[in-house]
This record gives sequence, structure tokens and C-alpha cells, in this order.
Amino acid sequence: MIKKSEIKKIFRKGIYTENPILVQVIGICSALAVTNLMLNSLIMGIALSLVTAFSSLTVSLLNKHTPKHIRMMVQVLIISSYVIIVDIFLKAYMPEMSKSLGPYVGLIITNCIIMGRAEGFAQSNPPLPSFLDGLASGLGYTFVLLTISFFREILGFGTIFGYAVMPEEIMRWTLMVMPPSAFFILACVMWFFNNRRLKLEKKGVEKK
Repeated sequence: MIKKSEIKKIFRKGIYTENPILVQVIGICSALAVTNLMLNSLIMGIALSLVTAFSSLTVSLLNKHTPKHIRMMVQVLIISSYVIIVDIFLKAYMPEMSKSLGPYVGLIITNCIIMGRAEGFAQSNPPLPSFLDGLASGLGYTFVLLTISFFREILGFGTIFGYAVMPEEIMRWTLMVMPPSAFFILACVMWFFNNRRLKLEKKGVEKK
């Protein structure tokens, strides 16, 4: 049975202290590509969270039965299987969203976050903590996507999740609709987040 303190530690690491994008700087390609709209970012984040969580769970369940020399191949096979399931689901029940996300759902297979959690955590930990670790990393990824897309959508389109929140008289920033804006916003978010995180860690060390 996993303790509450351990669950909190896992989620704190995945979302805050070891956020895959803001701290580890991995998985940023899709983070930059699908953040023009918040709904796209939310669906992409949910998809990656589920794939990461269930891939880590499966890797953990099979780790004692997987020969070391084919371990990486098995992990890729597991990840690709879950990605295919997500892709089929989107095409069947959310065809418009599937078209909007384009090839980026399929490219989840190559996302470093999933392989990193499978190899770095799930391979040497029990199933439940592995599942929670994968879910936490996915939520950390989703948090960053939604933060970037919030600024891009409201400034570029004047909407949030497709609903108008800005008067038509206010000029829209065309730059925010274009891909380069994601780089600038991500850089600002990373600077703000890591600056705050390091200050809090410094205060914690000084108190000790």
C-alpha cells in the first residue's frame, strides 16, 4: 500500500520540482506545436498523461519478465500500443480534434517524457507508484501547455476554450497565432517558474 506522503512527493516532483518541460526541458516540440488553442492543448495533455501513466504501469508489471537486451524495444511497443488506442479513439469520437492535432498525436510515441518515465522510474518501481509517476509527469506537461495556450488564445483570438472573452474593439495580436510566439511565451514561463522555484528552495535551505 502506497503512503499519502509518497503520493504527494510523486505529484510534487512531476508537476513542480521536476516538471518535464520547465525543469527537465524535454517534450517541448509538441508543447510548442499544439498550443494555439486551449482545447487542443487540453486534449493533447490528457492524451499524453494517459499514455504515460498506462505505459509506466505496463512497463512496471512486465519488468521482471522482460529480457534486458530487448527492454527498450518492449517499452516502445507498449507506448506505441497505447498511442494507437488514443489515436483511434480521437478519430472515432472527436474527428475534428483529431484533424486539428494532426500528426502530433502519433508523435507521442517519440515523446521523451514517456520513455524517460518508463526507463527512469517504472523499470525499477512497483506498478501503482509507476502509474502515479506517469500521470504526474503528464499533468505537469498539461499544465505548461495550458499556460502557453492561454496567453496565445486570448491575445491572438480573444477567446478562452473557444468562448469570446475580449471585446471585438480590442486589437488581436497576429503574432500570437503564429508558431514563433510559443517560443517567447515558453521562455517567459520557464524563467518565471524556475526563478520562483529556486527562490523557494533557497529559503527552505536557509530555514534548515
